[in-house]
Amino acid sequence: MENTPPEKPIRKVTKGSIKSKYDVYSRAASATFSVNVGDLKLKTTCTDATFVKGPCLNGIVLGVEKPGFFMMDYDLPQKAANFQFMSSAKISGKQLKLTYIHAQKANRTMLDGSLVFDPSNKLSANYSFMAGSGQLKYSYIHQGDRTFEPAYDFKTNSWNFSMSQKVYGADTLKTSYDTFNKRLGLEWTRESKDAGSFKVSASVNIDALNKSPKLIAERTWNIEI
Repeated sequence: MENTPPEKPIRKVTKGSIKSKYDVYSRAASATFSVNVGDLKLKTTCTDATFVKGPCLNGIVLGVEKPGFFMMDYDLPQKAANFQFMSSAKISGKQLKLTYIHAQKANRTMLDGSLVFDPSNKLSANYSFMAGSGQLKYSYIHQGDRTFEPAYDFKTNSWNFSMSQKVYGADTLKTSYDTFNKRLGLEWTRESKDAGSFKVSASVNIDALNKSPKLIAERTWNIEI
């Protein structure tokens, strides 16, 4: 009788990610570590304030998320929770998505919704109950690689415009203009399932071109545990 070698145990792989963010203008940094546990995602966020005067609870936020259903964040120093509940439905064959957002400490409640007509056309809207403000945005994707997004803000009675273009497959360049605040923005993102992603964004007020632009850099690494 031949001896068969024992089967090697199957190594379970847990996927996660590490996201870092740095605001050059305000010199503020943060990092978020997330790990998938079943169909849930557990997250921990800390900022530079956590380590400036030695390890402390400042800037630490704990979170749990079930993508497409709910998300909850808890700010430890503020002792405040933020909730998001998501749902979707079909209306005459069109996909309707709704998100309810409530920030406990700030007493801020928002409702966000989007209606997808087809892969190229989407209408979205949001409303803040406390501020009494809302925005309506239309998104059109032209030939799969160029997106136009005009938006109207009901509180300021002003328009916002943005256009994004995919380049080299994984890269996207986006430019935007906020007519009320006279702010021009530029954003560069790269998405990769294996290597992660990064985003660099810059914005400037066209009435104050002598001031330094606001620059934010974000980087995400995908990891296996």
